Amino acid sequence: MKTKETKMKTTIDFTRFATVVFLTLMCGAIFFAAVSFVKANPDSSLSKETKQELARARQATARYHNINNAIADGYFDINVFFPNMGYHYLKRDILDAEFDPAKPELLVYADFGNGHPRLVALEYAVPLALSQNPPEGFTGDDDHWHRNETFGLWTLHAWIWYPNPDGMFAAYNPRVPE
Repeated sequence: MKTKETKMKTTIDFTRFATVVFLTLMCGAIFFAAVSFVKANPDSSLSKETKQELARARQATARYHNINNAIADGYFDINVFFPNMGYHYLKRDILDAEFDPAKPELLVYADFGNGHPRLVALEYAVPLALSQNPPEGFTGDDDHWHRNETFGLWTLHAWIWYPNPDGMFAAYNPRVPE
């Protein structure tokens, strides 16, 4: 037969156990929520300055959702398509060693099967001949320029018009059709 003291000790032990289990589950839930938020918002860690520069880029390029505006402003199809990236349109007269978030050298369009190209990303480019090192680019260390020997360019994508789960400055976007 259990004594009153044994019953109380059992109740206290169970309460401690339940509390530990509850706290462990809550910590796990909070961790899972944080990881999910970061995966859903891979650019949430970008600096305030970088976000402001990206806002400038959005403002400057919004009119290029209509590809005819891009063509009228001097962008032309360079016949370069990459799966999970898209079709590239270059504005040759701004291809230099200068980086300006509001003046991307290339616009990237994707075909989602509706017959209308959709602007998905901006691409910045600097000729390798004009810069031995990667350009400074956006404020901070989040952008990583790619040395493209095939085209003789440093390149950087900014997926400002179509969310990329791999991050704002990833080279490829798995959500863009192949």
